Amino acid sequence: MLALDCHAQQEVAQVSDTLTIAEKIRHRGITNTSNIFVPKGLWVTGLSTSYSHHLNDNYSIAIIEGVQSEGYTFRVSPMVAYAIKDNMALGVRGTYSRNNLTIDGAGLKFGDDETGTEIAIENYKAVRHSYTVSAIWRQYIPLGKSKRFAIFNEISLGAGGSQAIFAADEPIRGTYEKGYNISLGVSPGLMAFATNDVAIEVNVGVMGINFSEVKQVHNQVSTGNQRHSNMNFKVNLLSIGLGVSFYL
Repeated sequence: MLALDCHAQQEVAQVSDTLTIAEKIRHRGITNTSNIFVPKGLWVTGLSTSYSHHLNDNYSIAIIEGVQSEGYTFRVSPMVAYAIKDNMALGVRGTYSRNNLTIDGAGLKFGDDETGTEIAIENYKAVRHSYTVSAIWRQYIPLGKSKRFAIFNEISLGAGGSQAIFAADEPIRGTYEKGYNISLGVSPGLMAFATNDVAIEVNVGVMGINFSEVKQVHNQVSTGNQRHSNMNFKVNLLSIGLGVSFYL
């Protein structure tokens, strides 16, 4: 019996030595498509949303005192894709987000009461909305042999724009802002089929490369420009979304 086991191990080792690097990677089973979770030819449509709200009443933290503010962030993202292969899809995603912040009062205090410096902020208002259209690629990886649960990775390449208005003080001083951006992002997620055609998804952005350009007009007189680029590898809490997708 021991001799047979040793002989079998030698045969497996010989076969492993003759495999190419690509074949060895496929044998790991991470992207094994033998378990078909999303079959070729399927249309995928979906919608993910996220919402957060905050309210501060005389809140203080570190050097910021007496914060009176309220705001919210809303994001909605529809998607449509087509499965070009088993467990793989290409598609388009649109994203719209809106941020609203109102600060009735807040103060920054540096130093002690006698020699320190205080900066007060009152009647501040900021409204920003942005939109993006992205081409997406999705790879589905079933959890074992499950037909209900899977993880997926979504890579997106998108372009979009944004508009914002900032106003403060009395009489009001305002700034109008308009921007453009190009981004490349990676968003892994977890999905579960509630029925044969409907799935619940949770995804989060973990990596991104972004380039943006912003132009401002202050009080309809002076202008300003900003160019910004960044690359990050971290969990973006603002991009966490809960969605529903339909597989037709």
